[in-house]
Amino acid sequence: MRKFWSLLIVILLLSVITFSKNVEKGISEKVLIELKKSVNPDLPENKALINAITQNSIKDLAQNKSVRDKLFDRNFSIKLENKGVTNQKNSGRCWLFAGLNILRYKTAEKYNLSKFELSQNYNFFFDKLEKANLFLEKIIETRKKDVNDREVVFLLKNPIPDGGQWNMVVELVNKYGVVPKEVMPETYHSSKTGELNRILSTYLRKCASKLRETKASEKELRKMKIDMLKDVYKILVYTLGNPPEKFTWRYKNKDGNISEWKEYTPQSFYKEFVGKTLSDYVVIYNYPAKPYYKLYSISIDRDMIDKNDLTFINLPIEELKELSLKMLKDLKEPVWFGCDVGKELWSKEGIMAPEVYDYKSLLGVDLKMTKKERVLYRQSIPTHAMVFMGVDLDDNGNPVKWLVENSWGEKSGKNGMYVMYDKWFDHYMYEVVVPKSLLPPKVQEILKTKPIKLPPWDPMYEFFF
Repeated sequence: MRKFWSLLIVILLLSVITFSKNVEKGISEKVLIELKKSVNPDLPENKALINAITQNSIKDLAQNKSVRDKLFDRNFSIKLENKGVTNQKNSGRCWLFAGLNILRYKTAEKYNLSKFELSQNYNFFFDKLEKANLFLEKIIETRKKDVNDREVVFLLKNPIPDGGQWNMVVELVNKYGVVPKEVMPETYHSSKTGELNRILSTYLRKCASKLRETKASEKELRKMKIDMLKDVYKILVYTLGNPPEKFTWRYKNKDGNISEWKEYTPQSFYKEFVGKTLSDYVVIYNYPAKPYYKLYSISIDRDMIDKNDLTFINLPIEELKELSLKMLKDLKEPVWFGCDVGKELWSKEGIMAPEVYDYKSLLGVDLKMTKKERVLYRQSIPTHAMVFMGVDLDDNGNPVKWLVENSWGEKSGKNGMYVMYDKWFDHYMYEVVVPKSLLPPKVQEILKTKPIKLPPWDPMYEFFF
């Protein structure tokens, strides 16, 4: 009897193995017939959908009128004064625009200016120079690794991107200072960076080949690097202009009073007119794929070889809201933040709200994922940096919607301003920057711990554009 049961088990196992082997991996004729039967194009409702969708944008047809009709209110309980809308145009400099917009706010308030703008082109020049140096140094550092090594491939894929992060804003203004926009205005190539990036990337990859193939000491390679950086600097001067070492400037305030002409260096101007200690600010993330209340850093997430990588505390989304609200309400300061701007965005009206598009009703397919799933499977990543300028609260003091200053010009959204609904904040917000002093003591203690290192191919590495 025991032999019988043993034989039966063996037969069943062989049947399972045989069945597994026979499962069709490709799309056979049988499978294709099954797929065709799942959609009947002759049904009246399917005919109507086919006629509509084949001749129109899916996004246009998926507009959710029942939701959109409720999103008309643009009043805010707390609203900071806008100092003018900026425009990054065809470039990936949102992180820098948002950072300088934070700095200019205090300057405009302090000196009673109606509108004021710092030169993004000036700091962008040095961002490109520093990124070129970072790239070449990393190539020297990894020169003995195979060219198909993951880190080397990462470096070569995009040697000198436009995108950046808050820590890069901090290091750039600390090292190079700032200047008013009129002192170093935009150029064709600062506003439309594609051609410049292609030329710089081509040149840097050529340099990478030379540095990797040359059998020389690190000292000799760094001498070669300086010559390479001279060419990079020359290209930057030709395309972005020559950064001023000194300049004279005056301003006119809201009352019509004009200041006296005065000479500045970029560093002295930063100290006198901005005076903000950016090193006191802390980056807070909501990264649901990683444990909360931990400190993280991301490798090569910087633009200067001799500075630290981006470091952040990971907190639940509710705490990002609380900190943002405190900045706007208590400190009366704008908030630099990072999000996945393209998701559920009603771009014409400048509204970010869940379910402004209803793809399920149109296509009969459920596209919903959790925030953790979206991050892990690269459906959602931080893509854009902007500034909170206000918030609307309900009767209990809870946020309903947030006022956003974008950097896509006045023709974008409503006069350059956007509205982010609080539920959208839950789904697609990833990062805020706040003063360390706003953090509860237990969160401040996290800053004393050793950061957990994440690789540059982590989803949260993605530069803001």
